[in-house]
Amino acid sequence: MLYALCSMLHLTMKKPQPIHSILEKTLRSLEIDFPLKTYSILSAWKEIVGESVALQTQPRVIRNRILFVDVSHPTWMQQLQFLKTTLLQKLNEFLGGPHIQDLRFRLGRIAPPVSAPSRVHLWEHEKLDEATLNRIETIVRKIEDQEVRKGLQDILIKGAKLDRHRKRSKEGLSR
Repeated sequence: MLYALCSMLHLTMKKPQPIHSILEKTLRSLEIDFPLKTYSILSAWKEIVGESVALQTQPRVIRNRILFVDVSHPTWMQQLQFLKTTLLQKLNEFLGGPHIQDLRFRLGRIAPPVSAPSRVHLWEHEKLDEATLNRIETIVRKIEDQEVRKGLQDILIKGAKLDRHRKRSKEGLSR
């Protein structure tokens, strides 16, 4: 009986899948992937529409497959009306399907681009010593899946850099 159960389990077990593909399938089955996918437009706006348009516009919200975009000046609003078809095409190419049906432009305040590096990301420039890098390598060495191993290694390195940066910042403040 136990042998039969084990052999049945062995036949139904599949090869492990990367976590991103499992999450993608789950989100798709729950029909959550559409909102998440469309809101990725907000973070990739400059890449999708180009720098000159991105400097004068800012996507605000998506409602009923309509993307509402704030525009800096009435002249730009008029120009964007001429580019509407092209922009819709670029947006839907980025999303991999016809997820956005229309664009609505409205006059609004556009946040200025960030020119100076953000203080939040200063930790990324921290250098790690060999001992820390060797400990991280020892931790991830036994992971067979290369993608998982690389992902975990990146997370551990970022965490170590952030810890180092925080310690150095505290030392600087206490002096």
